[in-house]
Amino acid sequence: MIELILPVLLLFFFILVLFIVWRFKARKYISSGTVATAYDAWTEDKLLEKLWGEHIHLGFYAPGNKNIDFREAKVQFVHKLVKWSGLDQLPKGSRILDVGCGIGGSSRILAKHYGFNVTGITISPAQVKRARELTPSALNCNFQVMDALDLKFQDGTFDAVWSVEAGAHMNDKVKFADEMLRTLRPGGYLALADWNSRDLRAYPPSFIEKLVLKQLLEQWVHPNFISINEFSNILRTNKNSAGKVFSANWNSYTNPSWYDSIIEGIRRPLVILSLGPLAIVKSIREIPTILLMNWAFRKGLMEFGVYKCRG
Repeated sequence: MIELILPVLLLFFFILVLFIVWRFKARKYISSGTVATAYDAWTEDKLLEKLWGEHIHLGFYAPGNKNIDFREAKVQFVHKLVKWSGLDQLPKGSRILDVGCGIGGSSRILAKHYGFNVTGITISPAQVKRARELTPSALNCNFQVMDALDLKFQDGTFDAVWSVEAGAHMNDKVKFADEMLRTLRPGGYLALADWNSRDLRAYPPSFIEKLVLKQLLEQWVHPNFISINEFSNILRTNKNSAGKVFSANWNSYTNPSWYDSIIEGIRRPLVILSLGPLAIVKSIREIPTILLMNWAFRKGLMEFGVYKCRG
């Protein structure tokens, strides 16, 4: 009997997921305003915060230690990127700009553990409001609504610029790099992590891959993806860069995050239920895109790029 019921339940769940994805409109990128609207909605319904904690980005899973708690992996990611990029060489009190700060999870770690003075910016007013609510007054963090393509800071304001998984939402990657490097003082540190595609010009996507990329772009307000090498060249040729840019693909360290992001809903079902029936629908809606992300990163269609350079 169980052998008959299980396939029926799986088929029902599959049909339900397809209906939910069809019922909701795609989150296509139109302008920075659509990015703000999407993140306002994600922040205000509190689903991601309740399930994933204060860090929306992926986690870091060291080889041989894949069973680390999802939220702890996210914290570990921050420390690993700090060390890899050289930000740990900066003295306490250094001025850090966190571009695409979300609700301030990384900013608070940079301030608390390293003694930095952090300014976080995001296009989402709801994220700024929530970041301020979550941040103790004792921490040197401040948050502002600002477009990363039009930073309202003078040249050379910051000792380091930090950005995690924000660049994929930028329709002008050159301007994105220019604004970050412009506000970085000479000799300052840039630490950046982002979702990239493989080089699609050198290795054009297949028909199936095109469909996958379309879903990844349209569901999570991404205008386009570029490769690690392409963005490295943008940084390398920028007039405010010292020219030495180092990059790496952290797919193997971050990929377990995709399954963990779904499993969190199974581990904490009461969290979803506490937010009401619509939260259940919203959480199911994200599953197909998460699974496609996992597939794309495992197959090498997508790459998790990390970058470091000096101003």
